[in-house]
Amino acid sequence: MNKALSANKTTLAIGLITALFFLWGFALNLNPILIPHLKKACRLSDVQSAFIDSASYIAYFLLALPAGRFMYKYGYKGGILLGLLLFAAGAVLFYPAAATRSYLFFLCALFIIASGLTFLETAANSYITVLGDPAKGAYRLNLAQSFNGLAAFMAPLIGGRYILSGKALTASQEAGMSAGQLDDYLKAEASSVQLPFLIIALVVLSVAVLVWRTYLPEIKEEETGNANGSVLNEKNLLLGVGAQFFYVGAQVCISSFFIRFSQRVAGIEEVQAAYLLSAALLMFMVGRFAGTLLMRFMAPPRLLVIYSILVMLLLAVAISTTGITAVYALMAVEFFMSIMFPTIFALSVKDLGAKTKKGSSLVIMAIVGGAILPVVMGRVSDASNIQQAYIVPAICFIAVLYFGIKNIAVTKVELSASH
Repeated sequence: MNKALSANKTTLAIGLITALFFLWGFALNLNPILIPHLKKACRLSDVQSAFIDSASYIAYFLLALPAGRFMYKYGYKGGILLGLLLFAAGAVLFYPAAATRSYLFFLCALFIIASGLTFLETAANSYITVLGDPAKGAYRLNLAQSFNGLAAFMAPLIGGRYILSGKALTASQEAGMSAGQLDDYLKAEASSVQLPFLIIALVVLSVAVLVWRTYLPEIKEEETGNANGSVLNEKNLLLGVGAQFFYVGAQVCISSFFIRFSQRVAGIEEVQAAYLLSAALLMFMVGRFAGTLLMRFMAPPRLLVIYSILVMLLLAVAISTTGITAVYALMAVEFFMSIMFPTIFALSVKDLGAKTKKGSSLVIMAIVGGAILPVVMGRVSDASNIQQAYIVPAICFIAVLYFGIKNIAVTKVELSASH
C-alpha cells in the first residue's frame, strides 16, 4: 500500500513538472511575436529589437549557477517556486511597460521572466531525470520536453492572434498623422500585450500555488565520488556543456533565418514562409513524441548519433540545392533536432550524484549559445549569402555527434562492467 501511494505521488510529481515544460516553452516562443510587435510599438531599429532575444539568453547565462546553488540549499521544490514567482512578476511588469511604452522597461520585464525560466529549467530538467528509475531518465526528460515542443507550436499561433494587430503604417500614412494620432496608434499597439501577459501571470501564479500545496519528493542524490569536488572534473559533463552550447546556437540559427532562407532559395513570400515555419515547428513537436517512443527500443546516445548525422546531411542538401527541395530539407531538420536538447541534458548529468544540481546549472548556462552563434551566422551571411551561412549550424552539429559517440562508448563500458 505504501509502495502504491509512493508511486502515485511520484506520478503526480512527474505530471506537475511536465506542465512546467509547457509553461516556459510558451514564454520563450512568444519572442518571435514580441520582436516585430515591439519594433513597431516602440519604434525600434532591427538591432534594438534583437535585444529581446538577448535579454532571455543573458539571463540564462548569468543566473544558471546561482539557481543551482539555490537548489542545492533549498531543494528542487524551492527552485521551482522561486522560478514561478519570478516568471509571474516579469509578466505583470508588461502592464506598466506597455503603459509607458518604455522599451527598457520591456527588456527588464523580459529579463525577470527569463530569470524565472532559468530557475525552472535548471530545476525541472534535472529533477525529472532523477524522479523515478534512473535508467529511464532520458526517456522521461524527452517525454516532458515533448510538451515544450507543443508550446513552441502553440505560442506563435496564440500570440499572433491576440498580440499582433496586423496594422502597419506606411511612411506616407505616418506622415499624414498628427503627433497626437500617431501617439494614440502607438499606445494602442503597445497595450495589446497587457491582457495576454496578465493572463499568463495568473496562470503561472496558479501553478505556483499548486506546486506549493503538492508534495514533491526531494531527491537526495547518492554521494558518488567526492560530492564536494568541482563539477569541472566531470569530463562527460563538460562535453555535454559544449554540445549543448553548439546545439542551442544551431537551433536558434536554423529557426531565426528560416524565412529569409525560404525567400532566397525558393522565392517564397514572407507570409507563406511563416506558415512553413509553423509547420516545421509542428514537426519539431511530433519529433519529440516520436523520439521518446524510439528510446524504448534504442539507447539515447545511439539515437543522438543517428539524428546528428541526418541533420548534417539535410543541411548539406539545404545548402547545395535550390527551390522547394532546399526548404523541405530545412523543415525536416526540425524533426531530427527535437530530441537533442533533452538527450544531451540527461546524458550530461547522468551519474553525477550529489553534483547533479551544480552540473545542471552548467548545462543550462550553455543556452547562451543561442545569443552568440546567430551573430556569427549573420556575419557569414553578410560576407556571402544566407544559404551559404547555414554551414555555421551544420558545423555545430559535429560537437553534438562527438558527444553522442563518446556516450555510446561509455554505455558499452558500463554494460561490460555489469556483466
